[in-house]
Amino acid sequence: MKGIPKQEGANTRIILLRRKVLAAIACALAAVLMLQVINNPAVVGAAASVRQLPIYCVQKDYKVLSISFDAAWGNEDTQQLIDILGKYGVKATFFVVGAWAEKYPESVRALAEAGHEVMGHSKDHAHFNRLSTQEIISDVNACNDMIEKVTGVRPTLFRCPYGEYDDHVILAVRSLGIEPIQWDVDSLDWKDLPAGEICQRVTSKVQPGSIVLFHNAAKHTPEALPSIIESLLQQGYTFVPISQLVMQGECGQDYVMDHTGRQCKP
Repeated sequence: MKGIPKQEGANTRIILLRRKVLAAIACALAAVLMLQVINNPAVVGAAASVRQLPIYCVQKDYKVLSISFDAAWGNEDTQQLIDILGKYGVKATFFVVGAWAEKYPESVRALAEAGHEVMGHSKDHAHFNRLSTQEIISDVNACNDMIEKVTGVRPTLFRCPYGEYDDHVILAVRSLGIEPIQWDVDSLDWKDLPAGEICQRVTSKVQPGSIVLFHNAAKHTPEALPSIIESLLQQGYTFVPISQLVMQGECGQDYVMDHTGRQCKP
């Protein structure tokens, strides 16, 4: 076997040396960049703020919370819920599907007359992640038209069907000047849990600024609701509709959102 010519061997060694130098420079630059990101909160904050989130809860330094109900299907217990809430002087927020409002206008009217908020929950409970931005805007407007026709008040809050959302969903809803609302305490009443279990779940998870999720037409919610309200009242909590819980103004100026969807003071 013939050996490698001296000139060719020298060239090979030069090429290998250049590659090692370039690799070392790349590693050094990457390290510098990483240090800059870690030591620069503005960069970290900008990266963290890319994801669009609805409001899950609100920063509060006193015991206040909101309870909410999604109304999409049945209507057998709506008046019962109104009566229970009325007994304790609690005002809640009901997120109503437009088709439900058209089917049960008397219940929507009763909710509004009892002082509860009636807000939007889509036209017919579609999966918003599958819709285009324009389809979302049209759906939300159609839902709000149906509610406004009955109550005379146009909704300013919205809850995504199934709690599903992505960036384009949240941006589309906010483009209408409407605030998307999620929750940080899920009663799981739609699973037909026993009333005692629903009560334990809610009362153990609530914190100042919480938004609690219930459903109308859930099997054991009317049974669980009085115990939940009584327990939280004994703990010193005040109940307010969600529009009174959330901070008003412009995000980034009047309030900020953390990575959990908690609305915080700037």
